Amino acid sequence: MLSSLSRTLRTAGTALAGWPPLRWGAAVGGAAVTALLVGLPTAVIPNPLFSRMIPTLWWNYPALAVTAVLAGIVIATYVRTPTPRTSRTGTFGGVLSFLAVGCPVCNKFVLMALGTSGALTVWAPLQPFLALASVALLAVAAVKRLAGEVACQVPARDATPAA
Repeated sequence: MLSSLSRTLRTAGTALAGWPPLRWGAAVGGAAVTALLVGLPTAVIPNPLFSRMIPTLWWNYPALAVTAVLAGIVIATYVRTPTPRTSRTGTFGGVLSFLAVGCPVCNKFVLMALGTSGALTVWAPLQPFLALASVALLAVAAVKRLAGEVACQVPARDATPAA
């Protein structure tokens, strides 16, 4: 099992090493968009539109950064792939990240379900674990998609039309 995991990680690394500049640009753009989509409404990135009732915690920043990087990689795997492949793992990871770094008493669903005191005593302590789960899901999605690029290569189609 350990050798299978290391082989998969090596294959994913090989795929990353072979990325053209277009893919890396998509990864950087995807990371920036993800950081904004998660960081602005949760007010981890300070802005005039959204505010937090609970201060941003130290771990919110690295959780947002790792989420953005991994999401950027996952997004870039969809650029010019020969066959469409979908993965819900990355989507779930992104949603969990949003829930993890958000203000516990600003989440209307949490407030309706648990109330203010429940949001602070039940939900807030769970958020770091949601952040870890988010990062794990995004990492699994990225490794699976990257490894699939190398292990399941499809020959390039000839650009000249058949006669």
